[in-house]
Amino acid sequence: MLVLLAMIYIASAAAADGLIVVPPPDGPVRPFPPRPPWRGFPLQVKYHRVDVSIEDLSAETRIDQVFYNPTGQRLEGYYIFPVPRGAVIDKFSLYMDGREVEAEMLTAEKARRIYEDIVRRAKDPALLEYYNQDLFKARIFPLEPHSERRIKISYRQILERDNGTIEYVYPLNTEKFSSAPIDEVVINVDIRSRERLKNVYSPSHQTEIVRRGDYRARAAYETRRSLPDKDFRLYFRTGEAPVGLSLLTYREPDEDGYFYLHLSPLIEVEEAEIEDKDITFVLDVSGSMDGDNLKKAKQALRFCIENLNRGDRFNVIRFSTEAEAWSTGLADATTANRREAADFIEGLQAIGGTNIEEALELALSGSGEGERPSMILFITDGKPTIGLTGEAPLIESLKAKVSPRTRIFTCGIGYDINTHLLDRITELTRSSRTYIQPDEEIEMKISNLYNKIRSPVLTGLEIKTGSGVNLSRIYPDPPPDLFLGSSLTLLGRYRGDGKTQVVLEGMLKGRKISYRYDMDFDRERDDNDLIPSLWASRRIGYLLDQIRLHGEDRELVEEVVDLARKHGIITPYTSYLIVEDERRHVAGGRLERDEQTISNMAPAGSGVLAGSERAWSTLRVEDKVEGVKASLDLRALNEAENTDQLLVGKEELGYRDEKGKAGNIIEQLRMIRGRAFYHTGAVWMDSAAREKGYQDEVSIRFASEEYYALLQKFPQAGDYLSLGKRVKFVMNQTLYEIME
Repeated sequence: MLVLLAMIYIASAAAADGLIVVPPPDGPVRPFPPRPPWRGFPLQVKYHRVDVSIEDLSAETRIDQVFYNPTGQRLEGYYIFPVPRGAVIDKFSLYMDGREVEAEMLTAEKARRIYEDIVRRAKDPALLEYYNQDLFKARIFPLEPHSERRIKISYRQILERDNGTIEYVYPLNTEKFSSAPIDEVVINVDIRSRERLKNVYSPSHQTEIVRRGDYRARAAYETRRSLPDKDFRLYFRTGEAPVGLSLLTYREPDEDGYFYLHLSPLIEVEEAEIEDKDITFVLDVSGSMDGDNLKKAKQALRFCIENLNRGDRFNVIRFSTEAEAWSTGLADATTANRREAADFIEGLQAIGGTNIEEALELALSGSGEGERPSMILFITDGKPTIGLTGEAPLIESLKAKVSPRTRIFTCGIGYDINTHLLDRITELTRSSRTYIQPDEEIEMKISNLYNKIRSPVLTGLEIKTGSGVNLSRIYPDPPPDLFLGSSLTLLGRYRGDGKTQVVLEGMLKGRKISYRYDMDFDRERDDNDLIPSLWASRRIGYLLDQIRLHGEDRELVEEVVDLARKHGIITPYTSYLIVEDERRHVAGGRLERDEQTISNMAPAGSGVLAGSERAWSTLRVEDKVEGVKASLDLRALNEAENTDQLLVGKEELGYRDEKGKAGNIIEQLRMIRGRAFYHTGAVWMDSAAREKGYQDEVSIRFASEEYYALLQKFPQAGDYLSLGKRVKFVMNQTLYEIME
């Protein structure tokens, strides 16, 4: 069987986890088309569904796939499944059309020989990505002409804890194999625990997490007509602490490490564990709000007031030409007061100008005494036209009035607003911004915002560590408050290593609260390679916001360029900066033209580069569509929790080549072991190669004896070699160039 497998031709490999290889049809074997990506293979995938059940540390994975053979020939093939790294399998079964199929499990050492043989015959190294993994293999026959073949596979494994956090990984990287986008990919994970579930999150995919009490959760990921290109990762933690803390680290030798810190409060808490708050709702009722905008905003405010917590105090302020408060001071959230406030809201009418200065001054003057968090929900659809109208004077005026416990959450409606002013208000008060565009539902967005901030459980957060480990460059900066029903993700850098205590401090009910967690910061760690890009996204979002709100600074721009290129944070804003930087280096003789990244990835005349330049030029626009879009884009970068959220502005980086074929420069970017690789023409270029930090250079011909010797000596090189026949990458302070 192994000899036969070594002689096969990969006619299709279109499953989201496993793949099917088949012998060539009658007639000569046609050569493989160039990558990326492969196209035109016979087999297709109709759908791919995964159901996972996790009970404590035991996980069962059930896979349901349908393949379609559109050819007129009966085919025979082999189904191969790369076993997840580190998985300890106690059951692995395969069913095809209701009957169990005989299969065998191969260790990584035996699997490597199969991968190498396929690469030798097929002349494509894509399978080398799985070079370090065990392999599950079964014969599939027959694959009838113009028919479907359904495969169901299941396996069990025991999950492990690391720093108290449990990881589940499902192999979902298939972009390089599929002949066409997969119609449907669905992953559902059901988690049950005898201990309280604290942190449930995925840094790899945009995943919906539904908590079902403190002991059960469900995670769901779904995409259609797509080509998944990275493994699905899900993490969770258990314990009895009021706030769960989950830590992931990544660190390369001789460099500061990266950390991903996920905070999650209990779902079910006593009322005494929720902070009583003072909240003032400030609503713009100027003439521009007349009509549906005001009607929907009033409905949203009534919802907010109806859902105040028992110990809250509140007020409502309307403003137009002048500001007026419903109450002379903060009122208790009694039934009578809420009813009276609702009547006040119902009677509001739109008329007059926009006096933001007086509205905020009135709201701040009514802030309560003591240590309660003081919140202002500020809703407007216009720019200041009365009183102080300049951005700088308004911010200076606020600085003298806000206290450390004041949070002003801004909500801008439409495009006729000053986004710089609203965003600087939230920056000043450690809060967040929301924008409601004309095609969005005002009532829903305001209500959702209030639901997120309704119940504080810890305010004024600080993260500290014991001796031996220092944390730095933590984003968001500063950390926001922690609320019931939501979680908080912090990303940063660390220096030092070893076991230490992570201390989470904050305020609750006027008292300083501290939670302590024993954690281990790794000296070296390379499997959590999603973390550097997520940290870089937040750092770049923060730096671009500084440029946007406070003016361009050369050092900030240079740091954005370096981070974006190294970590693959390619957006319309960063791509423009990278292109300009590389053009200067080429003109100065410090960079060869073929070493450029973005300039070589977008076809000449495609409009991508010109579009990126336009995006950068609009970064400092305060209003209109461009101003709102820039604010939302940078907020997305600075709040990214998973790698799906890094694709800010992806649609603007699309193009059509000279033949009219659609493409996107994002498709020519790969992240491997924390570094970006760019397909610059015919070569996959490691971003680290441009830094010239290596000591030696080695050239190796693809599929030569030296090529396979490199794989056997350094199996991790398979991750880089899987990109294609021409690759430049840095490993062990050596630049390797793979040539055809």
